[in-house]
Amino acid sequence: MTSGRTSVLSGLTALLVAVAPAVAAANPPALPLLPDGPVPELSWTQCGTTSDAVAAGVQCATAALPMDYDQPQGTQVHIAVARVPATDPTQRIGSLFFNFGGPGAPAVAYLQSTGAGIFSALNARFDIIAFDPRGAGQSEPSIDCRVDATTEGLVPRPAPTPFDLDAGALVARAQRYVDSCLGNNGEILQHVSTANVARDMDALRAAVGDQRLSYLGFSYGTFLGATYAALFPDRYRALVLDAPVDPQQWIHDPVSLSATQLVAFERALDRFLAACAADQTACSGFGDGDPSTAYDALLASTAATPIPAPRYTENPAPVTVDDIRDATLQLLYAKRFWGLLGAALAQAESGDGSLIRLIMDRVVAPRDDPRQDRFFAIAGSEQQWPRDVDAYLERGAREWADHPHFWSHFAYAEIPFALWPIRDEDAYGGPFTVAPSSVTPLVIATTYDPATPYSLAAGMVRALGNARLLTMEGDGHAAYGRNSACIDRLTESYLIAGTLPAAGTVCRQEVPFVAPAPAPSGTGRVTVPDAVGTGVLGRP
Repeated sequence: MTSGRTSVLSGLTALLVAVAPAVAAANPPALPLLPDGPVPELSWTQCGTTSDAVAAGVQCATAALPMDYDQPQGTQVHIAVARVPATDPTQRIGSLFFNFGGPGAPAVAYLQSTGAGIFSALNARFDIIAFDPRGAGQSEPSIDCRVDATTEGLVPRPAPTPFDLDAGALVARAQRYVDSCLGNNGEILQHVSTANVARDMDALRAAVGDQRLSYLGFSYGTFLGATYAALFPDRYRALVLDAPVDPQQWIHDPVSLSATQLVAFERALDRFLAACAADQTACSGFGDGDPSTAYDALLASTAATPIPAPRYTENPAPVTVDDIRDATLQLLYAKRFWGLLGAALAQAESGDGSLIRLIMDRVVAPRDDPRQDRFFAIAGSEQQWPRDVDAYLERGAREWADHPHFWSHFAYAEIPFALWPIRDEDAYGGPFTVAPSSVTPLVIATTYDPATPYSLAAGMVRALGNARLLTMEGDGHAAYGRNSACIDRLTESYLIAGTLPAAGTVCRQEVPFVAPAPAPSGTGRVTVPDAVGTGVLGRP
């Protein structure tokens, strides 16, 4: 990975762009290109979940679509859809669809609570469209393995190591999780591949009256975008793929993808700790000048004696070493959370685990949260995971030795994939090539992204063939949306006018590393920014 690149100055944008193959900015023709299946009818109703005016204009609908596109008149899924209508109807281009990744991350609740949110600058020209992918969020049926995410979920807790590993018990635990997923869901598990989500999105595109799709996908959502382009090459007008995966690797070599991610998360931790050492004020004084040594010492002491969490009265359970690792990994997803992470670690170092406990319970692993279930079922339905359980155990031991902070989220946690019997026959495995005559997708990658490392962008660009790479020099997962004015401006120019950045363009991240504001004096409360729960969080 290359660092230290020159940022793009905002005043020179006009000199750094090139025009993409014809992307119409005018209103689309009245009749959209028809999808392969039925076009659902959408009956919109007001559905904002807050009294704040920001969500007052949000509308929701439900789309009935085939569970199996080979049997369009058979069982239906009911896809939850939300929109924020364009604020300038006279300049409206069409609709902008988005996907937050996961796989299985919901999107409807985001619009319901925030309005256009990070897409506000695009909302003048586009209706902002969210939909919860089949099997997820408010769509029905929605996958839920009905396990306690903290004790019975995908990631084993306490984290196993080669010194205390009971291989039989670990595999039995994985089998119980698989059995719970199989026993509590049913037919939907066989029809949640990315290709079927792409078919749903094409039907929704037609349902909202768009001739061609405009789309912004984050993380796994880039694989959805690449799949849509492969299946429907003449039905999109603009594709933005931010924090990309390598589509061939996603489907055909998930073990290599996993290994690449583990290295990147460890590197992200190193960068955070180095930033803490350079700015102790921003890091709330954690580590007293040597945060790296202090972090490992905190893990060691917490492994011996969990830390009380008395100020988090909803659940003052002591914080474990696994809690600290898990909270750290989650907050490394965005640089704007670094200050919060520093504050939580500083509190824990002083003997108070309340902020770590709050982050765990509300953000990382709420007990009834099925996000990991959906990630597992969707990925398992299409990715080609090895079936040899011993290979996972051997890899887990190597990962513990080489990557001592986050190993437990990878090989040991992936054993359920080896045991998962469900395959979606409609899954698509490539090729993902975009013809030279087609609209060029815009691929955006961050140099120190922990979840979709920068190297994966090369795989996406290589797989597409016809693609333009835009780089953000910075940290965290995904670039668009208040990380860099340069990134936002160039992305919006592409989506609105079809203007591509010049090849090799690099923008610089502008997010400061600052300590969070303290709770109001005298309250004794422990607080966490609401934004932690709304970002592009998950793996990948």
